[in-house]
Amino acid sequence: MLKNKTIGSMLIVAGTTIGAGMLALPIASAGLGFTTALALIVCSWLLMTYTALLMLELHQYAPRDATLNTLAKLWLGKKGQYIANFSMIFLFYALCAAYIAGGGVQLQDRINSGFNTNIAPQLGSVILAIVIASVVTLGTSKVDKFNRVLFTIKIIVLGSLFYMLSPYVQGKHLLEMPVEQGLLLSAIPVIFTSFGFHGSIPSIVKYVGLDIKVLRKVMIAGAALPLVIYIFWQLLSQGIMSQANLLNSEGLSGFVESVAGIAHNPNVAIAVKLFADLALATSFLGVSLGLFDFFADAFKKGDNKTDRIKTAFITFIPPLGFALFYPQGFIMALGYAAIALVVLAVFLPVAMVYKQRMSSDKTGYKVRSGNIGLGIAAVCGITIIAAQFMQMAGVIPAIG
Repeated sequence: MLKNKTIGSMLIVAGTTIGAGMLALPIASAGLGFTTALALIVCSWLLMTYTALLMLELHQYAPRDATLNTLAKLWLGKKGQYIANFSMIFLFYALCAAYIAGGGVQLQDRINSGFNTNIAPQLGSVILAIVIASVVTLGTSKVDKFNRVLFTIKIIVLGSLFYMLSPYVQGKHLLEMPVEQGLLLSAIPVIFTSFGFHGSIPSIVKYVGLDIKVLRKVMIAGAALPLVIYIFWQLLSQGIMSQANLLNSEGLSGFVESVAGIAHNPNVAIAVKLFADLALATSFLGVSLGLFDFFADAFKKGDNKTDRIKTAFITFIPPLGFALFYPQGFIMALGYAAIALVVLAVFLPVAMVYKQRMSSDKTGYKVRSGNIGLGIAAVCGITIIAAQFMQMAGVIPAIG
C-alpha cells in the first residue's frame, strides 16, 4: 500500500511540475544555446530539489497534516505566517485562474470540434473547474488515481513526439553559443518556475505519512523525472531548429507550426496540443490539491464531506470568478509568479530551517551542506528576483 502511495506521490510531484509551461522552455531558452540552457535547467532542478528536502526537514517536527500556514507560524511567528499565506494564496489563485481560463479555451475548442457545437469559452472554464474541483474534493487518493491515468497518457504522447522529431535533430544546432548575455538572465525566471511543485508537498506528506526515507525518495525521484523530460525536450526543440529560427518563432503557436513543418508531419501539432491539454490538467490537479489542503489547515476544516465541500468553494470559486470576469487581473499576477515562487519555495524554507536549527539540537533528518547550502539557496533566490525585476524594467529582454 505504501509503495503504491509512493509511486503515486512521485507522479503528483512530476505532474505538478511538468505543466503547460514546459512548452515555453524552447522559446525562453531560444538564444542561449543548448549547453547554457542545460546548465540553467540542472541548476534550477538542484535548487528546487534542495529546498523540497528542506521542507521535509521541517515537516518531521510538525503534525502530519501541517501546511505552510502551520509551519511558518511554528518557526517564523505571525509575521512569517502572513508572508507565507499571502505568497501561497497570491501565486496559487493566479495559477488556478490561468489554468481555468486557458484550459477553458482548450476544452471549448475540443468540445466544439468534437461534437460540432458552438459553446462559449466561459462554459469550458466552468466545466473544467467543476471536474478538477470534484476530483480534489474526493481526496488525495482520487487525485493520485486520476493523475496516474493522465500522466501515463502524457508520457505516451511525449514518447510519440520524441519518435517523430528525433530524426530531424542536428548536432550543429546544439553547439551554437548564446546570442547575447542578457538572454541568460531573462531565461532564469521562466526556467526556475518550470520546477515549481512545493505547494503540493504538505498534501503528499499528509497522504504518505511522516516517513522521511520514503518522502525523500518521492521528492528526489518526482523532481528528477521532469529534469530528464526537460533535457530530452530541449535536445529536440533546440536540435531541430537554429537559434535564429527559434528566436523568430512567434510564440508557442509559431514554434509548433515550425516544428510540424520541419517534420513534414501534421501529427506533431496534434501531439503538442494533446500534451498541452494533459500537462495543464495534471499541473492544475497538483496546484489545486496543495491550495485545497492549505485552506483546510488555515480555516481548520475537517475531512468530513461538508467541510471538504466548503473548502472546495474557497479554493475554486475565487479563481473561477477571476478567470471569467477579470482575466487581466490574473495575467498581471502571473508576471510576478517567479517572485512569489521564490518566496514560497526558497526564502521561506531557508528561513524556517535556519530558525529550527538555531533553536533546537534535535537529532532528526538534516539536509546536508549546513548553513552554506542555506546561504547559496538564498543567493540563488535573490538572483532570480533581480532577473525578474530587470525584465519588468526593460533592462533585459522579456521572453517566455
